Amino acid sequence: MVLIFAVVIFGYRWYSYVTNTESPYNEVGIELNSRMPGPINKWGCDKLHQTFGNVLPPYGCQAGDGTQWL
Repeated sequence: MVLIFAVVIFGYRWYSYVTNTESPYNEVGIELNSRMPGPINKWGCDKLHQTFGNVLPPYGCQAGDGTQWL
């Protein structure tokens, strides 16, 4: 029961981060997204890139020299 509760809370927090329209640099959101499995992290980075494509990518969404999105 506690595990399900934790998954729901962290899942909601992560989803709120990747779909936000204020800033891609929320520390908790960056940490959650960077620890997600590959395909989920990629989807989150793609959502952030759609919204914030003209800024530097946050940690976990960087490719190459750190100025390119995954």
